[in-house]
Amino acid sequence: MIQVKSEQQILQEGLRILLDHMEPAEVARFWAACNLNDSDYLKLKDELFAEESVDSLYSKILDFQSLQQDQLNNG
Repeated sequence: MIQVKSEQQILQEGLRILLDHMEPAEVARFWAACNLNDSDYLKLKDELFAEESVDSLYSKILDFQSLQQDQLNNG
């Protein structure tokens, strides 16, 4: 079963990762630099997934989740 995180959960996780590895001022600058409007996001999404199908993405999601579960189980 695919576990889908909410947008808010993804933003919180990303921000936590950034803050763990960067100074707060750098995170703020990075966030400002990435502040794209919706049309830019849609263009980027189309470019990133141009050669993907629903089935190929689903397979990649399952593989990723399996790898994460294996890492949790093996410490």
